[in-house]
Amino acid sequence: MSIPTSRTKESADILIDEKLCVGCGLCVEVCKGFNLSLQKGKVIRINSVYGCIACGHCMAICPKDAIKISGRCLSSEDLFSLSKETKLPTYEGVLNLFQQRRSIREFKAVPVEKEILAKVIEAAQTCPMGLPPSDVNLLVFDSPAKVRKFAEDFCDYLKGIKWLVSEWFLRLMRPFWGKANDELFRGFVRPTINLYLDNMEKGINLVNYDAPAALYFYGSPYSDPADPIVAATYAMIAAESLGLGTCMLGAVHPLIQNGKAAQKFRKSYGIRCKSREGLFVIMGYPKVEYEKGIGRTFASVDVR
Repeated sequence: MSIPTSRTKESADILIDEKLCVGCGLCVEVCKGFNLSLQKGKVIRINSVYGCIACGHCMAICPKDAIKISGRCLSSEDLFSLSKETKLPTYEGVLNLFQQRRSIREFKAVPVEKEILAKVIEAAQTCPMGLPPSDVNLLVFDSPAKVRKFAEDFCDYLKGIKWLVSEWFLRLMRPFWGKANDELFRGFVRPTINLYLDNMEKGINLVNYDAPAALYFYGSPYSDPADPIVAATYAMIAAESLGLGTCMLGAVHPLIQNGKAAQKFRKSYGIRCKSREGLFVIMGYPKVEYEKGIGRTFASVDVR
């Protein structure tokens, strides 16, 4: 049986050129779908539980181009040669990039070039995923006007669902969704909605800060919940490497997932489906520059 996604529900085909195969066995070693076997000095395809998921490992590692994958949004035409000359960034360089990154919400009145946005998206598409093909969807806002319009429309939408954080509704729901959710709605969701609406009435945009550009990553009902978050993280890092300031915004996504009003709002923006996780990454050339970094820690680090 194949693993379904929103893009395909079939297994990929594995085509092996017996004349080119030298029986090195590298493809067998890296295939964690257990679709390949080395027999009598040649690789053959065997039946497996899930079929070929089109991870492409076998094609990418074969030194003789003896394997081609077809299906699940992948083909041999997607292969490209990796550079052996380009040096990897040093750990110190990567760490320095991470340490300098701050959540930027103050931007210069300078547009983000289309070429820069294209590079950010190209980098984000290299991110790992739960199962291929990627079920991450991306909505691009490539101008301050588009970013602002979304914020205004979102606030108009919030006015229609404000009853969800009313006192009577929260009291009604507490026995059903428990103390933690009650505290979340009272301590974060309700104040956030009020903050958005009150400031938008004054012309102040706290939804997405009138950023020059914004990328909204969201999944599908089939996707791993982590997939859009990982993609957004890759986009953030790529943008930072290109001199942009970034900020991840997570408050919008959960508020447009449930109910008819949310469905109508998603449809108005061409958002293809509801999903468990999603994230906005706003970006632009930073108006401020920080002089110091801040050390952070995890809640716990246990070594077993």
